[in-house]
Amino acid sequence: MSELEAYLYLGLTHITDLNGYDHILFIVGLCVVYQLKDWKKILVLVTAFTLGHSLTLALATLNIIALNSKFVEVFIPITIILTSTYNFWTQGELNAKTQGTRYAFAAFFGLIHGLGFSNFLRSMLSRKQSLFDPLLAFNIGLEIGQLAIVVIFFTLQYLMVNLLRLKQNHWFTAINGMVIVLAVQILFKNIVV
Repeated sequence: MSELEAYLYLGLTHITDLNGYDHILFIVGLCVVYQLKDWKKILVLVTAFTLGHSLTLALATLNIIALNSKFVEVFIPITIILTSTYNFWTQGELNAKTQGTRYAFAAFFGLIHGLGFSNFLRSMLSRKQSLFDPLLAFNIGLEIGQLAIVVIFFTLQYLMVNLLRLKQNHWFTAINGMVIVLAVQILFKNIVV
């Protein structure tokens, strides 16, 4: 495996790691208001998250910004809770205003999530002369992982709503509520640790 393949794989496993499922929860929280027919909006949303994530990874790796990792680990579940709370507040409504807010959430909260992994990545890249290729490979892996999560989520949604005839609003309420509960658990765990 080449070095760039290793960084691509690292990005993929970073986002899909079931032990650090906060990213998965965030992606699910972003997607739960959509249906598969909204795939273009979903793609833009996920890419906005990747861009925010990528920006802070690059800035932190270059030692331009640094935040206490304890603060970041507390704020990450808060971003998930805020996203899902917004979903409930807007009742999953999709219009120009809520769509713009969701894009802003994805990009801004991506900045926060990127800081959560920056210390580890900085230690790996500190010896490199060029950071561009490894960061690009990592972020491509991240985007592929997010798209895999989206595909799995919408496959489950299709099975539940179309085949098992669960009402769309019940699916939305159950999944969005579950995301909040799990994010609150992560928050309390990160506050205590």
